[in-house]
Amino acid sequence: MTSTDSAQKAPAKDPWDLPDVSGLVVGVLGGTGDQGRGLAYRLARAGQKVIIGSRAAERAEAAAAELGLGVEGADNAECARRSDIVIVAVPWDGHAKTLESLRAELAGKLVVDCVNPLGFDKKGAYALKPEEGSAAEQAAALLPESRVTAAFHHLSAVLLQDTSIEEIDTDVMVLGESRADTDLVQALAGRIPGMRGVFAGRLRNAHQVESLVANLISVNRRYKAHAGLRVTDV
Repeated sequence: MTSTDSAQKAPAKDPWDLPDVSGLVVGVLGGTGDQGRGLAYRLARAGQKVIIGSRAAERAEAAAAELGLGVEGADNAECARRSDIVIVAVPWDGHAKTLESLRAELAGKLVVDCVNPLGFDKKGAYALKPEEGSAAEQAAALLPESRVTAAFHHLSAVLLQDTSIEEIDTDVMVLGESRADTDLVQALAGRIPGMRGVFAGRLRNAHQVESLVANLISVNRRYKAHAGLRVTDV
């Protein structure tokens, strides 16, 4: 390689050089559930504009009023239309039906799926494997005109909603097909004090990330904890 070639080669991008997402509107589908409400609260508390969605607008409006912090409530379709980034935090059994009904409203949007397909029996929680491979891949199949990513799977709803806790000490594994999109989601996670978004691969690797929640539930039961994850050496 000549010195000219060397000079022309662009320096490697710093993986922690993330975009400013402070001006983006974040919608949370399933925002009246524990996980969705907790994420809405933390993001709004960090200064993000948040709209929570529900099948019934009245329920979303009531939950938004309880949260305060400028959070608004709307039905799922309006929430999707008005948001730049849409977090999917609906129950797994309603995941496909909800997304199918919002395909038009979610077209062109950055969608962040945080749904964990789990089953429960006398032995505890266990991972389910959707036909598409994962909840995130199901979302991508159902929303061909959306930019689907996966993140926020391993967060304790209890800690997210606890107003006495200042920081959420955890990493968020972020998956997606476009580095520009995963950078946006990492930056969004980083808006919450104590939290960090870490790129963790493409959507085909989402199943094991979603499944790990079953292990964390076992950890929490054994140790009476609200366990999260930290990725070391990055």
